Amino acid sequence: MKLLKLVPDNTNIHFLKWRVPFYVISIILMAASWGLVLTKGLNLGVDFIGGQMIRVTFERSAEAPVGELRDQVAKLGYGEPIIQRYGKPNEISIRMKLPEGAGQEAALADKMARTITADIKKNHADARIDGVDSVSGKVSKELGWDAFKALGLASLAVAAYIWLRFEWQFGVGALFALVHDVTLTLGLFAITGMEFDLNIVAALLTLIGYSLNDTIVVYDRIRENMKKYRRMPMPELLDLSVNETLHRTIVTSLSMLITLVALLLLGPDVIFGFTAAITLGIFVGTYSSIYMAAPILIWLKVNPNSFVPTETALEKQERLAREGA
Repeated sequence: MKLLKLVPDNTNIHFLKWRVPFYVISIILMAASWGLVLTKGLNLGVDFIGGQMIRVTFERSAEAPVGELRDQVAKLGYGEPIIQRYGKPNEISIRMKLPEGAGQEAALADKMARTITADIKKNHADARIDGVDSVSGKVSKELGWDAFKALGLASLAVAAYIWLRFEWQFGVGALFALVHDVTLTLGLFAITGMEFDLNIVAALLTLIGYSLNDTIVVYDRIRENMKKYRRMPMPELLDLSVNETLHRTIVTSLSMLITLVALLLLGPDVIFGFTAAITLGIFVGTYSSIYMAAPILIWLKVNPNSFVPTETALEKQERLAREGA
């Protein structure tokens, strides 16, 4: 049986021909993303700004009355609730910001939780309160700092690893590609207003891992070709390396996208942001491996001779024997 080839043999696409326009576009998108984050801001979830989450199951209903609940809870005077389904259609989570002064007086948060749960039970006899979780403002700030510190340290560790395995130019290229991927993902959440919580931080760390994996595959082939074709111009060598890894890249990306698209269309709302972040990450991670991580090696003037293997004593003896003959 003949295997299906998504990329024909001897594919020769001139990716690096468009490296300058794509770099300009990427830098503009990165600047726009940071502009949106700094001006519009992220819709931070309870994890980062503090608040309460009440989990409710409607035992005798096939589906939770989300719209009705939103209006009822909003009338209690604690602000607009964020209500999401999770698990089954009749299971929801209600997220609320903590009332003013709750940081100094914990009883205010407890009173809000009791008021909301009592109102839900009063209006919905089949409502079962599965749990009430509260995050204080101080704890949420610590979570936010730890989350972004994890992203920064992960990116730096990745750059250091690639620096040690290849050359410093490769480490710079990988770090720039990771910053590009994370920045565009943050821009997506800033422009759409989707909730940004610890689940999204987990998605960003997953994205860093995926992008790193794809970048290392391309870099490894570049290193092999630099040993084989020492006199080939760098743009041609990079094009050759990207084309040789293109089949693997497309198969891996498509395999993940099939699952992610199914989760986007059929999955619960509670993981929609997580899935959307990784879905975007598949595209920008693949793009950055080709148009961010590879072209920067030209501008940083990586030295092909640094990848020539050292001649052993036996190989030197054999070479001198051949030259003497």
